[in-house]
Amino acid sequence: MKLAMIYSFLKNDLAVIEKAVNQTIQSDNTVLREASSQLLQAGGKRIRPVFVLLGGKFGDYDIDRMKAVAVSLELIHTASLVHDDVIDEAEVRRGEPTIKSRWDNRIAMYTGDYIFARSLENLSVLENPRAHQILANTMVELCLGEIEQIKDKYNTEQNLRTYLRRIKRKTALLIAASCRLGAIAAHTKSEYERALYQYGYYVGMSYQIIDDVLDFTASEKELGKPAGSDLLQGNITLPVLLSMEDPKFKNDLEIAFERKEDLTAEELQPLIAMVQSNGSIQRSLEISDRYLNKAYQSLAKLPANRSKQTLKGIARYIGKRRA
Repeated sequence: MKLAMIYSFLKNDLAVIEKAVNQTIQSDNTVLREASSQLLQAGGKRIRPVFVLLGGKFGDYDIDRMKAVAVSLELIHTASLVHDDVIDEAEVRRGEPTIKSRWDNRIAMYTGDYIFARSLENLSVLENPRAHQILANTMVELCLGEIEQIKDKYNTEQNLRTYLRRIKRKTALLIAASCRLGAIAAHTKSEYERALYQYGYYVGMSYQIIDDVLDFTASEKELGKPAGSDLLQGNITLPVLLSMEDPKFKNDLEIAFERKEDLTAEELQPLIAMVQSNGSIQRSLEISDRYLNKAYQSLAKLPANRSKQTLKGIARYIGKRRA
């Protein structure tokens, strides 16, 4: 089953949000307008708006309030991808040329800044200071996660705690905030808001771990970028971290990393093959499953309705995701 089928009953509301996302990033400046639209037009799962809408279903659901939150969360995610592509020197995103590839780094950075600004402006219609504070804190943590990733590039002296803290900041907190802000916008009960936040956090951790696994197991066509891209960029993800428990693998990786930017994908193939065959993929999936089990436990605190079943279905899908 495709992910979109799980939340198909939200189709009309998601169409409203999609239209609003594109309207929000419009600009009188031609370059800024085209650059901002490029990544959005390349597609994406729009999973953060989905979590906003589902969180709102446990309270006083109003599409206008939901739209304000959902658009802002999606734009923050989009802006972070634009900046990521500059940092990683990525040429392809979602199977299409990146903004930095089509224009240059300066245009890409200002485009990312512009999208961030538009996301904050958009949320201003929501008259809830706590919601704005939560979003601001989430953006701070997102930036810290990005800085940590830059600092730890090509650094083989990392541990599991470092990795988990990084993906919490880079991925999990934004998904948790999506669930939470949807609940806040719908004036849900505080215990439901907490449960939704916990669910989003645990699902977000699992989602990123699966993403890191797919970098080694999915095809370039499925990923929309070359397989092994994270390792080539010097990013130590969970399968690599677990593989480094083998002294020979760690030594070979350190030798390869000495070349850093001169390293080629072909030269990394033996190391990638080792990651694919040494059991680290399965161990990573087991850690992902632990987070998913905690997500299910969080859902147990919510009342039974269609949204709760949908959240459970999304978690199940994430656990089985292979692309």
